[in-house]
Amino acid sequence: MSLTTRNPPRVKPRAALHQVKALIDLVIFDCDGVLVDSEILAAQVTCQTLDAIGLTMSVEDTISSLVGLDAMAARRKLETIHGVPLPVDFEARLAERLDHAFNTQLKPIAGIAELLRGLDQPYCVASNSGRERLRCTFAATGLAPLVEGRVFSADDVARGKPAPDLFLYAAKTMGGVPPERCLVIEDSVTGVTAARAAGMRVIGFCGGGHILPGHDQRLLSLGADRIMTDHYQLAALPWLVTGVSAVVSA
Repeated sequence: MSLTTRNPPRVKPRAALHQVKALIDLVIFDCDGVLVDSEILAAQVTCQTLDAIGLTMSVEDTISSLVGLDAMAARRKLETIHGVPLPVDFEARLAERLDHAFNTQLKPIAGIAELLRGLDQPYCVASNSGRERLRCTFAATGLAPLVEGRVFSADDVARGKPAPDLFLYAAKTMGGVPPERCLVIEDSVTGVTAARAAGMRVIGFCGGGHILPGHDQRLLSLGADRIMTDHYQLAALPWLVTGVSAVVSA
């Protein structure tokens, strides 16, 4: 009598799910909209500053047009939208209003302090904001002790996001970590674009007060490996542990 060995049936994977193994040695956080809920405040203040010079723009349009841009790129974008040059002191006027808003209203994104304290891997911040703006941001929100000595700004490189330079510079400075062993947490189109251009994994973070409908799908279309809507989800990922082989599902 012969025995026939039957192979178990193959389970067809869900089409919407793919798995990528990665080893994460460095976590790189954006600042605005990821560590602190600043983008909605910045949009409101930008609208007020524009209104003061006779230009009108909605908060929603400001968010969709400017989030993730550095100061010079934001100026160029606004001048293109409105068809007129901005006053030479526009950034100074905006900075004064932002200082007041940030010092009185800015809050960390819920769960970020606990997440940073609990991370096993090295981490840093890479932001398109200037150094002084970042200093004020972290001082106002109480996050300064958690990020001291590990903050990188667009001021540190010739090209900010969406170019990959800032992320690559941060990874090199933080011990020469190869791009493929970095995980970026980003909320913006420019940030996700920069992370992918740098050859890094990226989670699209949609937990800030500025997130508009459809933004998650836009980040996925640009190459985000997955979307998360709060830092408690991030803290629950078992692969945010040094030396653990990660499975990133999108």
